[in-house]
Amino acid sequence: MVREKVTVTNRTGLHLKPAGTLCNEAIKYKSSVTFQFRTTNVNAKSVLSVLAACVKSGDEIEFICDGPDEKEALAAMIGVIRSDFGEKDE
Repeated sequence: MVREKVTVTNRTGLHLKPAGTLCNEAIKYKSSVTFQFRTTNVNAKSVLSVLAACVKSGDEIEFICDGPDEKEALAAMIGVIRSDFGEKDE
């Protein structure tokens, strides 16, 4: 199992489009991909779970990946967050 904290920096947080982007990346991996926000564990492969977490800009989340491709999955999740879901110019 690998884990890493990251701060959501895009201006709108995890609304529908970023949640979809995050989930589309997470489902590429065999490992379980979750994140912890406050006291809630969220399945990063479920758009509804990600949306229900109500993650806003400036919130810190911790990704937890466990499985055969956990390191690659974690790197990808952190990369998606740090790229602001491709919304920097929107």
